[in-house]
Amino acid sequence: MSETIFLHPATFFILGAMLLPVAQRFKLQKILLLVVPLLAFYQIRFLPESFGVCHFMGFELIFGRVDKLTYVFLHVFTLMAVIGSVYGLQVKESGQHMAAFLYVAGSLGVTLAGDYLTLFIFWEMMAFASTFLVWYRKRTKSIEAGYRYLLVHTAGGLVLLAGIFLRYQNVHDLSFGQIAADGATLADYLIMIGFMLNAAVPPIHAWLPDAYPEATVTGAVYMCAFTTKTAVYVLARGFPGFEALAILGAIMTLYGVGYAVIENDARRILAYHIVSQVGYMVCGVGIGTAMAINGACAHAYAHILYKALLFMGAGAVLEMTGKSKLNELGGLYKYMPISLIFTVIGGISISGFPLTSGFISKSMIIAAAGEHHRLGLLLMLTLAAVGTFLSVGIKLPYFIWFGKDSGVKAKEVPWNMQLGMAIAAFMCIFLGFYPDYLYNMLPFEVHYHPYSAYHLSETFQILGFTGLGFFLMVKKLKPEPKSNLDLDWFYRKGALVFMWVASKPISIANDWIGEVYRTVGMRFTLAVARAMSWFDWEGIDWVLDGSAKGVVKGADELRTLQTGKVQHYIGGAVVALFLILIIIVLI
Repeated sequence: MSETIFLHPATFFILGAMLLPVAQRFKLQKILLLVVPLLAFYQIRFLPESFGVCHFMGFELIFGRVDKLTYVFLHVFTLMAVIGSVYGLQVKESGQHMAAFLYVAGSLGVTLAGDYLTLFIFWEMMAFASTFLVWYRKRTKSIEAGYRYLLVHTAGGLVLLAGIFLRYQNVHDLSFGQIAADGATLADYLIMIGFMLNAAVPPIHAWLPDAYPEATVTGAVYMCAFTTKTAVYVLARGFPGFEALAILGAIMTLYGVGYAVIENDARRILAYHIVSQVGYMVCGVGIGTAMAINGACAHAYAHILYKALLFMGAGAVLEMTGKSKLNELGGLYKYMPISLIFTVIGGISISGFPLTSGFISKSMIIAAAGEHHRLGLLLMLTLAAVGTFLSVGIKLPYFIWFGKDSGVKAKEVPWNMQLGMAIAAFMCIFLGFYPDYLYNMLPFEVHYHPYSAYHLSETFQILGFTGLGFFLMVKKLKPEPKSNLDLDWFYRKGALVFMWVASKPISIANDWIGEVYRTVGMRFTLAVARAMSWFDWEGIDWVLDGSAKGVVKGADELRTLQTGKVQHYIGGAVVALFLILIIIVLI
């Protein structure tokens, strides 16, 4: 190990996860849940540029590499860990908190990794730890969704690992840095595909709306923050300026928001909106200019906070009513007014209302597309903003809190859940009022002023016409209890086809082969066995036994020559002597 060893922020969470069962036994779990993320949030500002460099089996491993791109993600990840811990204080299962802590540790490890091997280790830690946040809901659907989530991420991890191996074979270097789009090889594209899977880029996105709605209330809050944003970080670090990312990102914005408009389940709507909003970031990475990378980072920071706030609001409703489908909800404003206010703040933030975090971050990417003369991208990103306000800014809060009274009665969530939502809501408003707090953390110097007359005018027009359209079409947009097909249909049906093939043709073939063996194979085997037995008895035994019998017979005949009379032995010796002399004379 080098002399630049520094305590890795992930260490706090790994040690905290190990201590949680003990802390629960001594009723110290809540204190530990608060102390660990607060320590990490405080420590990251003192991290040196490089630490934790060591050599293992000839490889140089870099556990800590810190620059401005790293810092902005570390800041929001540790802040989100604080918010998530506060929100989940009422959860008594230490296993669920352990999974959350290890999940956060994995994302911090990926963000700080300076080489592909270290990155891969923490990458897989994230995948396995987050799976338990789905399984801990303990429903059959959650267990099944967790398995699908784990299988998809394992497949993505294998693609990533294949890319890392091929890259090492090509360049004999595992350092994780920027890859030039012009000289990218197959290995580089495999690595990018591995990253894109975690960013939920279509068509490898279906794991997200499949798993996140099935996670626990607290687990979904963590999951919406870390996996996709860690992927955005590694894409921004390694693949800025790749045209494929710009195009796929723009498609993501429309794809996700399109499904969000027609979905019925509140958490599934929010899951699809992650696809849409991460699309802005992926598009920004693909454009690759300083403004676009700044926009991707700023939007990742803002999105983590307001999407967590929305998941906390939907989770609060699920926690108190046991329901998350819009057609089963309505009129809850009377029972949960505080949760209503926080959810609406999340909704207007994601919609990009002025004086919220969404206004000062998302618009930076759209402006970068315009500055780069990418009119197609500009149009797609702007159109997605309309769908965002329609689905999450209006539809979601309207049918949960207002609309037709569903008759469902509830009460406000515990104080800690309200506090978690309050911190996130404060940050959404704070960033809207004081964007320089975020801009000063961005990788490049910022030359962008969100509160221009043009931007304000454009925003008010989009929001105004979208709001008018909703109230004119509110009956058409009424949620219905239905399932929408997505690309997960292929692997769900693929699994059914696999099970059918295994239980029908393969099982029938197996039975047929077994019957053939019993009828033909068994008889043949018995016949061979009988032949071998015969050969053993009649062949080998005859030879061996016959030889033995001959030896015994010869010995018996020789024994008869032993008469015990001296004259017989002398006579025999004389005969033998004559025979020898005759033979010598003849020869």
